[in-house]
Amino acid sequence: MSLNIYGQTLNSRLLIGSALYPSPKVMQQAIIASGSQVVTLSLKRQNPLAQSGEKIWRYIQETVAQNQGFLLPNTAGCKSAKEAITLAKMSRELFQTDWIKLEVIGDDYNLQPDPIELLIATEQLLADGFKVLPYCTDDLVICQRLFALGCQVIMPWASPIGTGKGLMNRYNLATIRHRLPEATLILDAGIGKPSDACIAMEMGFDGVLLNSAIALADNPALMAKAFANAISAGESAYIAGTMPERQTAHPSTPTLDTPFWHQPEHS
Repeated sequence: MSLNIYGQTLNSRLLIGSALYPSPKVMQQAIIASGSQVVTLSLKRQNPLAQSGEKIWRYIQETVAQNQGFLLPNTAGCKSAKEAITLAKMSRELFQTDWIKLEVIGDDYNLQPDPIELLIATEQLLADGFKVLPYCTDDLVICQRLFALGCQVIMPWASPIGTGKGLMNRYNLATIRHRLPEATLILDAGIGKPSDACIAMEMGFDGVLLNSAIALADNPALMAKAFANAISAGESAYIAGTMPERQTAHPSTPTLDTPFWHQPEHS
């Protein structure tokens, strides 16, 4: 029941973002309630060159430590491989971690990742010793290319960032899971409800990363707990094995010792 990210074993399969909360205190309560051991943070929005985010970074680090967790810097807001690589190197110096959630946005309207720039940045960062967790669309070929480059973890979207639309294309996601059985797959972005996360886990995904669905809830801490429970339920269901769907109805009560006039052909 543990998640493995580049050799690091984690007790929680929920990864959580640190943006959009109404206050640092609310963010802290939500992270602790989630039980998540991986918290993402964006350097781009905090201007790392000016160290303007140092206070909030330190606060996030202290919060993550309470769950015995780890920081996962991301390259949110980057629009080219060059820009993402530069930011990744800054984050490694600042947070002393080789983990990087790689985002290279190709479209400002739906924040869709740029697959070409993503592959370029991934190849160079892996060669530089980074442990890359690339954020991509639910495109099988892109996921295959990322895995072939050496990414042990791949993060396809459920739907565009911040939309809360849930699993937009279950067929694509199920195909990626089926075709890449050795990859650690974490569903990232677009999750709106705990039931979305539960479905992803029932499909065999290894984890879920989300931010807006918790940060924008009326009660973020309670919603964080709900997501943690949903992910645990989905994981248990996947391990237990769900029954196959049928085209016809089947009685759930055995006919043995049932009076013939109560048996299905007489009902």
